[in-house]
Amino acid sequence: MPHNAEEAAFIEKVKTSFPASLRDFLGVPCPIKIVDVGANPVDGPAPYAPLMTSPQTQVVGFEPNLNALAKLNEKKGPQEVYLPYAVGDGTRHTLHHCRMPGMTSLLEPNLAMLGLFERFGEWAEVIEREEIDTKRLDDIAETAQLDLLKIDIQGGELMVFQNATERLRAALVIHTEVEFLEMYHGQPLFADVDRFLRAQGYVLHQFAPLVTRDFRPVLLGSDPYAGHSQAMWADAIFVRDFTKLDRLSAEQLLRMAVILHDCYRSFDLVLLLLREHDRRTRQGLGARYLDMVRPIMNFPSDT
Repeated sequence: MPHNAEEAAFIEKVKTSFPASLRDFLGVPCPIKIVDVGANPVDGPAPYAPLMTSPQTQVVGFEPNLNALAKLNEKKGPQEVYLPYAVGDGTRHTLHHCRMPGMTSLLEPNLAMLGLFERFGEWAEVIEREEIDTKRLDDIAETAQLDLLKIDIQGGELMVFQNATERLRAALVIHTEVEFLEMYHGQPLFADVDRFLRAQGYVLHQFAPLVTRDFRPVLLGSDPYAGHSQAMWADAIFVRDFTKLDRLSAEQLLRMAVILHDCYRSFDLVLLLLREHDRRTRQGLGARYLDMVRPIMNFPSDT
């Protein structure tokens, strides 16, 4: 986190000074495939929205909520496909529809835990239980050769990963919700997800954002969403292990760089990836990127 206001202002300057699209800046073709598990945009635009300005981006999304699916299909572009599947382990499960749709899950809400925080007991009330079939990500042909996997299904993420090991071998970046408290009974927590993904060749890159809440009856201000004390959940971005870039092709290095630049502004890691791409291809993309970032970032004189 920034240490002071001056550092925060500098970081914001960096983020807004760079081109929004790395593909446009470099002028290179770079098709990217995104798989979105739990595509209902309950929290605003998808984190990969910056990539959608290019016709080279393809999205395959999954949303079992038929009302949400209809809205996605109404607004979709030509490069988007949305399917009504619940992604999981390939067996039948109970879907717990909660009063707040964003809390609907294959897992039963843990009301003893959620009741410690303002409004969560009300939001997590189960209003309907529905028996549904799930599909393994590895068994869905449309998900082959994905680059970015975004997943937000309220506690079922690890089950999806465990049944997507073939897809994870191809993916480059994973954007997943992770929890730090057992908000649902039997829910895997961040440590479980992190351990599994590290075994698949990924490392944690960043949290974006970290969500906190206040214990009842304390509420600082009038916004029950604000929080300040207890870490509840976060979106965690995992990337392929950057100490083992030899395991990635030159094309994968470029696609990973585009995702990290456009979606997360991870300029330093992007430069690392492009320099490795240069080492193999002699295209000079990393050198061009360095020329762009040098005026607003600190580098040794011999960089």
